[in-house]
Amino acid sequence: MTLTDDRQFPAALAAAMAVPIDYADGAGIDFEPYGAFLSAEDTTDWFRAWTGNNELDGDAFRVFGQDGTGGYAAFWLVRPGLATAEQPVVFLGSEGETAVVARDLGDFLWLLADGCGPYEAAAPYGAEWTSRPDDALTAVAERFAPDSRRSAGAVIELAAEEFPDFEGAVMDLCR
Repeated sequence: MTLTDDRQFPAALAAAMAVPIDYADGAGIDFEPYGAFLSAEDTTDWFRAWTGNNELDGDAFRVFGQDGTGGYAAFWLVRPGLATAEQPVVFLGSEGETAVVARDLGDFLWLLADGCGPYEAAAPYGAEWTSRPDDALTAVAERFAPDSRRSAGAVIELAAEEFPDFEGAVMDLCR
């Protein structure tokens, strides 16, 4: 099986997506996890609509959830030969927001554990956003990524440092 047709959740992602996400009336995580990756066809339809470019396909993404407005969280399959769990996690928002929010699944688990979702990571609230650790998500992160423990802020900063050109690369695909 190649990465381009692998639509199985890694075990760590399945465990995290099984934990109820607390929206907390807008003060929590704005994230609706899926039970499976979007199909290749649905991912291509979304990516073409998002970019306005019908020549593209969605093969470089594995969408696994969304925020309340329909922005998608996905693995971006940019590291050739590496498993999905070793790929960066990105957010492409309904209003054009783009960001690499975690360098890999381990970092993403710690992002969630600190009470931050993909939307919040892409459009941080700055001084208004505060850490809201979640015990159940922390347990998942400790189980699957014990050596990756870091704050949401550190996860976001490391992702931005490693992939500074993500927004530009995506915008170059837009029509």
